[in-house]
Amino acid sequence: MIYSIFSSARQLIQFAITALLLLFLSVGSGIAQQTSASESPSYRIIAYADGSKNSWNMGVDMLTHINYSFAHVNEDGEIYFRNELEAAQRLARLQKLKAKNPDLKLLVSVGGWGADGFSDAALTKESRDIFSESALELIKTYGLDGIDIDWEFPGQPGPGIKYRPEDKQNFTLMMKSLRTHLDSLSNERGLSGDGRYLLTIASNDNQSFFDHTEMGEVHQYLDFVNVMSYDMFTVGSETTGHHTGLYQSSPDAPTRTTTAAIQRHLDAGIPANKVVLGAAFYGRSWSGVHPENNGLYQPFEEFYQFISYEKLQAEFINKNGFSRYWDEGAKAPYLWNPDKQIMVTYEDPESLKHKADYIKEKELGGVMYWHHSYDPTEKLLETLYDGLK
Repeated sequence: MIYSIFSSARQLIQFAITALLLLFLSVGSGIAQQTSASESPSYRIIAYADGSKNSWNMGVDMLTHINYSFAHVNEDGEIYFRNELEAAQRLARLQKLKAKNPDLKLLVSVGGWGADGFSDAALTKESRDIFSESALELIKTYGLDGIDIDWEFPGQPGPGIKYRPEDKQNFTLMMKSLRTHLDSLSNERGLSGDGRYLLTIASNDNQSFFDHTEMGEVHQYLDFVNVMSYDMFTVGSETTGHHTGLYQSSPDAPTRTTTAAIQRHLDAGIPANKVVLGAAFYGRSWSGVHPENNGLYQPFEEFYQFISYEKLQAEFINKNGFSRYWDEGAKAPYLWNPDKQIMVTYEDPESLKHKADYIKEKELGGVMYWHHSYDPTEKLLETLYDGLK
């Protein structure tokens, strides 16, 4: 009796999901017949987004992909949404945006910081097949164009996640299984080339990620790799610093930079056009900072706060005692408040212009950013689009 009730409830949820998707897709297809997207940039511009209520206002003519975040991995090793009905509503909103840009690709990103379940799901061939089959079901149910895997991080400890030494090999095998299953569905539906179902990952910037993975082999199963070239200075850092600086400030400055992260991927044999540079639409800050060098690369008392670019514009940049400084070596801005002894590291249009130039210089695959909601006026997105188009 309990199973029967559960089954009926599940069927109702699935019916609601299907109805929502059909409604939004039918409306979207009608508009699409009358609307042509702007000429697509030759580089990928990928937004991580959550499909919230203001998503209708997204400048999708400037985007090539949206990664809906996040789905998770349940105890059975399957991909699922913690709130299935909410996810269906939000994905339906994002699907509707294809009316404005029919070439837009919609993926679901699985995981995120502190998301558990990957190590168990990757452990055996049987568990990997279960995980891959659930990815196909997700694609079929929500009309997706692919899957993005954000396992943070194979073989390494995280907040409450299980990890194993064999994650290194199992991560490769999991990507191989996903690729096989996705290609099978693509073939079944007559999709090929750029039209096949996508498989991407979010990778970390540091050497430890490469020590615990086989990126030189993994990339053959992936369409592209989103490099999280940010959070390089944050809560647990010894000093302040540029959390997403492009270059090394000076020869004696810390070497953890965006260019070092990208070069590490290229050195692993990943083709440049598969490497997607990560940009941060937010800042990080510290208090009790030593005043030398306007707080840059200085010891601090405690982490202050995470700050969206929207809030930075409204309350911090050359406001309330904060002055903007520019590190010419790093091609990165930062803020310093001498009275409060607070230093802020962040991204702005000037730094993003340099990153766009670097992407073109290295012939990389494009740019992704976290997170669209942090820049609702799309000032940073417009900078990337103008720099790459």
